Amino acid sequence: METAPEKSRLIVQKYGGATLATPAHIRAAAERICRLHHAGHPVVAIVSAMGSTTNELIALANQVSSKPTLRELDMLLTTGERVSMALLTMALQDLGCEAISFTGSQAGILTDESHVNALIKDVRAFRVSEALNQGKVVVLAGFQGVSPVTKEITTLGRGGTDTTAVAMSIFLKADRCEILKDVPAVFTADPRLVKDARPLKTLRYAQLADMCFWGAKVLHYRSVELAGRFQVPLYVGPAREVGEGTTLQTGDAMYESTEILALNSHEKVIEWRHSGSALETHVAFEKLLQREKVPAPQILGSRVRADRGHEENEMLLTGPSEVMARLEEVLRQGPATDWTGDLSTVTCTCAGTTSMGLYGKIATAVDGAGLRPRSISVSAQSVTLVVARAERERYLTTLHALIPKN
Repeated sequence: METAPEKSRLIVQKYGGATLATPAHIRAAAERICRLHHAGHPVVAIVSAMGSTTNELIALANQVSSKPTLRELDMLLTTGERVSMALLTMALQDLGCEAISFTGSQAGILTDESHVNALIKDVRAFRVSEALNQGKVVVLAGFQGVSPVTKEITTLGRGGTDTTAVAMSIFLKADRCEILKDVPAVFTADPRLVKDARPLKTLRYAQLADMCFWGAKVLHYRSVELAGRFQVPLYVGPAREVGEGTTLQTGDAMYESTEILALNSHEKVIEWRHSGSALETHVAFEKLLQREKVPAPQILGSRVRADRGHEENEMLLTGPSEVMARLEEVLRQGPATDWTGDLSTVTCTCAGTTSMGLYGKIATAVDGAGLRPRSISVSAQSVTLVVARAERERYLTTLHALIPKN
């Protein structure tokens, strides 16, 4: 079971959108926070927008504009977290907990000048520290900050509330950072897609970072990389009850292992092709995004094909559904030979490092199931297959059988 933190240890908690979906959910979160507060623990709660609010706001923007500007999208999307933080603070006050809410800019989350996918450059959360010293629970709007250069409100991209929680934990030197969700732990695969998926009690930062980069929905991969760099004591578990969850371990494993630890997948992937050098391809893609006002997707990888002096670059791209839908809309206006959609990735993250033997196991399992991946790539810690989107779940089920049941 999850062990209770020691008395007077500073706890940062992140509540995801599903855990705040209704007033009842918000009240339950407030009760959990109050129990910690009354037990003597300083608490900072970082909140996402309620339920599917962010998706609904994006849909509203698209109803009034065919190409909403990224600045105005940020102005719109940050309202979702502001609603959550105010309601949670009201619930805390109603329960007898002295509490105060802050937006990202009020909390000193300083970012670069980018809109929709900004990077945190510094944290100056002096107002947060002051409120904690006054004995208050602090509730922060996640996912957002402000650029000190442009003075504009910015957002950190999907999953940005995770990054807010980790960054605030680093600034405050928190004793524990809890990522609280509507699932009980990190699993060996998405339990909605693989019925035999099992919870993982412990993970190392590098393992979870690889899993999240390749599609695990538990945290944003940027937040895990940040947590690992500063050794933030991280826990992932359920929001509505105290559960065992998943704890992040510091340090490296004491033995070598080439077994598969977990499977993860990006459902929507696009392969974009461009003739020219790697630099020319990058410049062309940047210009395309800027011209069409498309938020930057996540680049999963790229490769060069050279044939008799002709050079072609391929980029593998993914991102939130609204980004991918907009990117597909733009690409459909050009030649069909420039891109391929209807793709997914399926990634086997290893407990340790990859090996020739592991590659052979994966190839044998896939071939035995009559599956033919578009490509297979290998890194130090994972093996990734690019597959037809329609066959994604078959790949996940087939490869999950290779995960040891210890």
